[in-house]
Amino acid sequence: MITTASGNNGTDGGRGNQPRRGIPRPRPGASRDDPHAPVMHSATFRFYEELNDFLPPDRRKTSFSHSFRGTPSVKDTIEAIGVPHVEIDLILVDGRSVGFGHSLRGGERVAVYPVFERLDVSPVVRLRPSPLRVTRFVADVHLGTLARYLRLVGFDTCWKNDLDDPVIIELARDQRRIILTRDRGILCHGGVTRGYWLRATDPIAQLEEVVRVLDLGRQMRPYTRCIECNGAVEPIERRAVARLVPLQVFLIHRDFTRCLKCGRVYWRGSHRRRLDAIVARARRAAAPGEQQLSAKACEDEPRLRTAAGSPDA
Repeated sequence: MITTASGNNGTDGGRGNQPRRGIPRPRPGASRDDPHAPVMHSATFRFYEELNDFLPPDRRKTSFSHSFRGTPSVKDTIEAIGVPHVEIDLILVDGRSVGFGHSLRGGERVAVYPVFERLDVSPVVRLRPSPLRVTRFVADVHLGTLARYLRLVGFDTCWKNDLDDPVIIELARDQRRIILTRDRGILCHGGVTRGYWLRATDPIAQLEEVVRVLDLGRQMRPYTRCIECNGAVEPIERRAVARLVPLQVFLIHRDFTRCLKCGRVYWRGSHRRRLDAIVARARRAAAPGEQQLSAKACEDEPRLRTAAGSPDA
């Protein structure tokens, strides 16, 4: 016969399978290790178009369930999934547009969209800030060649090989610059409002990607910036460069430009053909094309309603 420590015959003091007094039952969904932990919830997410680049293959272009504890903001949940908030322009929760601060409670259906360019969604809560009047960039330390190419086609692009993330974020905020990076982590920082994660790895392909995605064709001004220091470049009288360039160059060429910041002199040398080819590729990439995010992408979420009251974000 098996006898319990209390001396009763296998009944724990006659209480059978009742829980011991003073030991609380865990709440439904709570961790067995921590009965006071926030309750687990889940919601169904669907990401559209280029936002799928941030997801593992099994979550791309399909709906999936994601679990979370407590009532986090939709922004924190989306970034926990792996998508930076600066890539997002619209979030629908159960068909209603919401801001980043909207709290999830479980059971919702969340649709997340990138920037809309030709689809009018003006009645809903837009999550990206208004476009910059002047497009400026700050590139991370790994994008030096891209920075030179952007300067080549006329864009103010800050880059140094010793810029760390806090400095990049500060420059973007204080000088109203768009952060360009291959590092997703910096784009998840709460202080970042404008940024873009590059998909391409080849510098020329990156240039094409930036001017295409950000629709920069009309803003391109080739050969107006110094590719070395980012300063503005302006024409200079030929006689003024007589002592600044090799004699043979001075005798052959008639047109010169000079950087107002570092003083570097430019002329149409043998390398110009290669640079012209890069500019041409950028122009072709920026040419108007079909909108990638079409109304077809919204068929699953036909009810575009504004959030009641003021935006959550």
